[in-house]
Amino acid sequence: MAERNFEEIKCLIDGCLEANREAQRKLYRHFYGYAMSVCTRYSKSNEEAREVLNDGFMKVFTKIEKYDSEKSFKGWLRRIMINTALDNYRHNYKHYHHRDLEAAGHEVTSETITHQFSHAELLELVQRLSPAYRTVFNLYAIDGYTHEEISEMLSISVGTSKSNLFKARANLQAMLKKSQPDEYRKYA
Repeated sequence: MAERNFEEIKCLIDGCLEANREAQRKLYRHFYGYAMSVCTRYSKSNEEAREVLNDGFMKVFTKIEKYDSEKSFKGWLRRIMINTALDNYRHNYKHYHHRDLEAAGHEVTSETITHQFSHAELLELVQRLSPAYRTVFNLYAIDGYTHEEISEMLSISVGTSKSNLFKARANLQAMLKKSQPDEYRKYA
């Protein structure tokens, strides 16, 4: 099954190399869910995530000749989606001052919460972070980049990256506490 899927994707990529619209449509549909999940983590809304996703797929289709078929297409696609989300961040939020922070609150707890939050609930909370905090949080905590790599990607200092991560975590904890006060009382 996996080999069949690999061959099907290879055929679609070959079609995309020839600018075949049907192959592009099928590749888009095949990877839509995966790419959308990447874009959603970096966006404040589903609408913004769809814009990033569509911009990302435009880059995929115009740069598909740069894809190395010896490597994972999914990994290459992920990298393009992350870079497109970062381009969106730089374009729209580079000089954004964290206006939403007051709404998120600043109270921090050091207790571990064992309540199982759904993926959708956690994603919604991450989307409520300011753009700078959300971007650093995703790059570090989800995608595994180092602070040095993040500082280069976003043109910020390593200290700013660390500070934004700390503040993102603090804001997430405050939002979790606010959304599930009974869970926090158990550990107080």
